[in-house]
Amino acid sequence: MLQLLLTFSKKMAWETEQMTLVPEIITKGVNSVFVNPSHGQYWVAEDSGNVVASLLITFEWSDWRNSNVWWFQSVYVLPAYRRTGIFRSMYLYIKNEAEKQGVAGLRLYVEITNIIAQKTYEILGMTDEHYTMYEWLKD
Repeated sequence: MLQLLLTFSKKMAWETEQMTLVPEIITKGVNSVFVNPSHGQYWVAEDSGNVVASLLITFEWSDWRNSNVWWFQSVYVLPAYRRTGIFRSMYLYIKNEAEKQGVAGLRLYVEITNIIAQKTYEILGMTDEHYTMYEWLKD
């Protein structure tokens, strides 16, 4: 599973940002989720026993809501399975799990130019009306 998650992460980084991930860093990063579950949880979707999509849920504590907010990260669906409802199924399943666990909400960030993904998230009922994200990332 580790190798598949690494492959999906590398493909997603290239497709969305034309970024080549450093193998040693991404390997440690993915592994870290399995070693320390407080970092997050990977979810996968299968078709006929083959993994066709994966995503990472990470946790943000909200003092305003006294509950966690779950963040979708590293979402990747194999090209042949895009626009087939795979992400929708994953999203709805995770949303149901979040509701059962008392999670305050679900969030994600998406590249400004990724209009297809934005439309998918809007169809699922997500909005972009509350926040604009700013960031500083170490090179």
